[in-house]
Amino acid sequence: MAKQVIEYAGVPVGIVVPDRDLLKFIAVKFHVHELDGQHFASSSDVLRAIHKLMSTSRASVHHAA
Repeated sequence: MAKQVIEYAGVPVGIVVPDRDLLKFIAVKFHVHELDGQHFASSSDVLRAIHKLMSTSRASVHHAA
């Protein structure tokens, strides 16, 4: 597998590249930088992690307001 672009809400937010029999996420957008360098078993796992991160981030913003 070559690198693969990962999109969230239609916006490219990073790529995954094969690394040690897993996929390494490389963030290209600041709002997902927390996941940069992490390894995942599949692209679906990356998307779930991004969704969870974005949901948590939005909840924090709403509570702070």
